Amino acid sequence: MTKFEIFDTQPKTYRLSDFDYELPEELIAQYPTEKRGDSRMLVVHSETEKLEDKHIQDFVDYLEPGDCLVYNDTRVFPAKLIAKKDKTDATVEVFLLRELENQIWEILVKPARKVRIGNKLRFSEYIYSDVIDNTVSGGRVIRHNCSNEEFMEFVLKEGHSPLPPYITRDSEPMDRERYQTIFAKKPGAVAAPTAGLHFNEELVKKIEKKGVKMVPITLHIGLGTFRQVMVEDLHRHHMDSEYFEISESSAEAINDVKEKGKRIIAMGASVVRALESSMITGTDVNPKKAWTDKFIFPPQEIKVVDVLLTNLHQPKSTLLILAASFVDRNFLLKAYKHALDEKYRFLSYGDAMLIL
Repeated sequence: MTKFEIFDTQPKTYRLSDFDYELPEELIAQYPTEKRGDSRMLVVHSETEKLEDKHIQDFVDYLEPGDCLVYNDTRVFPAKLIAKKDKTDATVEVFLLRELENQIWEILVKPARKVRIGNKLRFSEYIYSDVIDNTVSGGRVIRHNCSNEEFMEFVLKEGHSPLPPYITRDSEPMDRERYQTIFAKKPGAVAAPTAGLHFNEELVKKIEKKGVKMVPITLHIGLGTFRQVMVEDLHRHHMDSEYFEISESSAEAINDVKEKGKRIIAMGASVVRALESSMITGTDVNPKKAWTDKFIFPPQEIKVVDVLLTNLHQPKSTLLILAASFVDRNFLLKAYKHALDEKYRFLSYGDAMLIL
């Protein structure tokens, strides 16, 4: 394959290899910009196939009064903990994935081969967990000896901020703030909704002043967002389930904007997944608290969202594939080639892309 292969014709059915490109390591952002809200933004005009090199502070220029900007208010919690195996005192790294029910969590452990059902993992003098099951994805299920409130209080105090696997450095104190959006409210994510990382209070004030309605939803992003797609046939890929909530007031606000003929702008792929997963019939967004494993890929029709603000994503990733539902895949790859040539910063701490 050449450095950046672009096909002349758009196939009716895409395969995983249609979303491949070469991403140089030096373009993977290892740190955020010095100041929040200081990223570049590549604007992709899907109808005219025009590209513009802009700044995230220019985002407001592409909004219209009456539009609705939907954001994800999930909060990344410090999900990485260090535990000791009872009796052997061996050190184990624990990554909290999700709460299954009261006092019971799904986790990943390292080294996994040393943690078996029946083992006890001690986090402190008073807090420990029993390993009660294995998961099909190679994880473990644990039960705490304390309430979830006590456990989460410990996690928030002693846990380490998880970083994506392509950020090769150790987490630093600043990551607790910078790998978190200013909208973060409801703890539950192990990965940040990265499109939201670009926003600062100044930009939000500009957006509100323009008459754009800002509406929250919640989707707790899981570790599956980094999981590689292993099959060529996209229909055979299964997404990990993620919990989402859309309140009655948020659903009403979004539907009202749609009825008035204004646009719904999604701040990130997680917003798209939540909104598209909430529909029962037609294009109305429904209030919902549920789990979704919806995988969005072309030529699926996006029914709710009109405009997508997202980051620059990994080759063959579900996030890149989702973006191709908003714009012709060939032109999307041309936009990525432009971003590479212009040395945009890629992935979670990288620059933004606005698809109109």
